[in-house]
Amino acid sequence: MERPELPLPQLHAFVVLAEELHFGRAAARLGVAQPPLSQQIRRLEEKVGHPLFLRAPSGITLTPAGRELLPAARRALGELADGLAAARAVGSGEAGRLRIGFSASLALTVLPGLLRGYRERHPGVRLDVREMTGAPQLAALRDRRIDVGLLREPPADAPELCFRTVLSEPFVAVLPAHHPLAAQRTVRLGQLADEPFVLLPREEGPPLYDRITGLCAGAGFTPRIGQHAVEWQTVCALVGAGLGVSLAPASIRRIRLRGVAFRPVDPGTARTHSALAWRADDRSPLLSHLLALAVAS
Repeated sequence: MERPELPLPQLHAFVVLAEELHFGRAAARLGVAQPPLSQQIRRLEEKVGHPLFLRAPSGITLTPAGRELLPAARRALGELADGLAAARAVGSGEAGRLRIGFSASLALTVLPGLLRGYRERHPGVRLDVREMTGAPQLAALRDRRIDVGLLREPPADAPELCFRTVLSEPFVAVLPAHHPLAAQRTVRLGQLADEPFVLLPREEGPPLYDRITGLCAGAGFTPRIGQHAVEWQTVCALVGAGLGVSLAPASIRRIRLRGVAFRPVDPGTARTHSALAWRADDRSPLLSHLLALAVAS
């Protein structure tokens, strides 16, 4: 048997009248005149197929059908109110889920403050934070598997994406603590020409890899790659083990490992940039809140 549709305005009128058991008071609560209220109740009774109220000179009371309908009507109106509130919260960016990819080394710099500030301002939003290197972040953005990325050295050839720099920092030389160059206050890039290098694989972050090798080329040499490691902590560990040297963003100094020395690079004008990345067509308020917070910081 086909189930009748019960319009929500009629259910609302029914619940108010069931609570007041008086047409005048119910109409006043609803902000309508009594005749329209009576029409709403009559239409609802026609859909149900049975009277919902007993009308008598002494007043009105609920029929058995009315008593049966009342809790279901309250639930329906309550679920609608909850759904409207949830929809408004998501639409305004105060609820929902924001998926964030980040390069591990940026957990040493801007990421914690960014996440903390977002949680304080928008506690109803769930932050889904995923550690991944630069190239996988860009792929995940394009595939809509994440909403925003935080990566080093954004690419210049990604017109479908937008980038905003959030950190600029110099490079440092990463050396075994016992290396002769570790005794110097600064290291000239050319002094690393004969050293084996430990670097991140190019496929994990081509712009950063090319930036480092470009600095070496500017100093007159092509770095000889002895080892690759996906994370900067592993790079530093391999350097500390004596497997080579590296060039790294200055914030990598916060990785505390025994046997590793960090020295400023000469010339000190060489810098690396970290940026937020997002899809150019993304108009989500969740993203807008994050971008506004990044500007404020």
